[in-house]
Amino acid sequence: MQFKILVVDDEPILRDSLEVALQASGYEVTTTRTGEEGLEQFQREHPDLILLDHWLPGINGDEVLRQIKEEAPEIPIIIMTAQGSIEMAVSSMKMGAFDFLVKPFELDQVEDLIKKGLERVRLKKEVEWLRAQYQEKFRSGGIIGVSQKMKEVLALAKKVAQGSETTVLIEGETGTGKELLAEYIHFLSPRSSFPFIPINCGAIPKDLFESELFGYDKGAFTGALEKGKIGKVESAEKGTLFLDEVGELPPPAQVKVLRVLEEKEYFKVGGVEKKKADVRIIAATNKDLESEIKKGNFRDDLYFRLNVVKLYIPPLRERREDILPLFRFFIGRFNEQFKKGFSQISKEAEEDILSYSWPGNIRELRNTVERIVLLEKGDTILRKHLSFLTEREGQVQERADFKPHLPSGGIVLDEVEKQYILEALKAKKGNKVQAAKMLGISRSALLYRMEKYGIKMAD
Repeated sequence: MQFKILVVDDEPILRDSLEVALQASGYEVTTTRTGEEGLEQFQREHPDLILLDHWLPGINGDEVLRQIKEEAPEIPIIIMTAQGSIEMAVSSMKMGAFDFLVKPFELDQVEDLIKKGLERVRLKKEVEWLRAQYQEKFRSGGIIGVSQKMKEVLALAKKVAQGSETTVLIEGETGTGKELLAEYIHFLSPRSSFPFIPINCGAIPKDLFESELFGYDKGAFTGALEKGKIGKVESAEKGTLFLDEVGELPPPAQVKVLRVLEEKEYFKVGGVEKKKADVRIIAATNKDLESEIKKGNFRDDLYFRLNVVKLYIPPLRERREDILPLFRFFIGRFNEQFKKGFSQISKEAEEDILSYSWPGNIRELRNTVERIVLLEKGDTILRKHLSFLTEREGQVQERADFKPHLPSGGIVLDEVEKQYILEALKAKKGNKVQAAKMLGISRSALLYRMEKYGIKMAD
């Protein structure tokens, strides 16, 4: 990013010197001689920072400062003033100037102040960019909720978002959009200008989880990075830490997370310095944590700290009003991505979409639309485009109904597997492809096991 700097000064030598030096430092520089010209250039160029002389022909620096601050209060303005006018410079600071320089000054002084002023601009632009990303994400239908159940979830999420410390537990089946709802809460919260950091508690090996969550100091263990590592808690400073699949947290890590929630502090792995944790925690799970507590897999004190506010996202089969709006939303997204032109869904296809159980919820629906838009042609989604769904549902049901007759006691695992294979082959009248599908394995894997167990059957 090349920053624009406007220099307003009536001394030609100083003005020209600043222009040459700042251009050499990589800035885009515009210079003007009077306050009136400075205001014109401000309107035309929209600079990121202004160097403004206090004494100017025509309107003076204070008036230029006032007019600019009325229109763009966030822009850093550095006042340049002569010796003996420091009181005026301090007055300018009260009017909103970023800082001031007393003439004559060194070039290093100017560049240091400019860097500080532009750092503020850079951070502000990053925040605006992040906000724009979130706004685009959610305005474009990132959360679809026309059903009464989803409207209630979103209404409660908006209320919860206003508490910057309140812990939230989101429950729901796999694929219902728990992380998206957590992002939505973060976006609406006072912490939205800071990071949203997700961590999947079930995807990280147990022996690495604490170092991933809290980071580690250099030399903390064999193989540790020379400079140590920043953990997710530190990365989420002032923002939101999202613990996805929190039910998978290993017991030692549960104690550490509880400390973060209760004491707002933690230690890095191998560290001795206590660190503060200024984060909001949102957790999500597809498990029944109360059942996990009874089994001894999850701490009840951690559960109660996480469960300050609970949000439950119902599966698609419980909110069928959302299925077609979601389907159409993803058609639009993948039309754009794959340069396709699907614009409607046939009546028969709509019936199949609505009658399908969607065990994978929104994730499965999204993947289904992506596959159809990528592979098919035309402008209409047809019933035949969904045939793979009905085949898949039939196979799932077939497996659920498939109960081989096994001896009541004393059999080994190999014998169980052999019996399953025999029952599947019997059910499919010796068709190895169909039997393999029923068992959920490939045909080659079935042939290997048939040979292993000495099962003979003609093709």
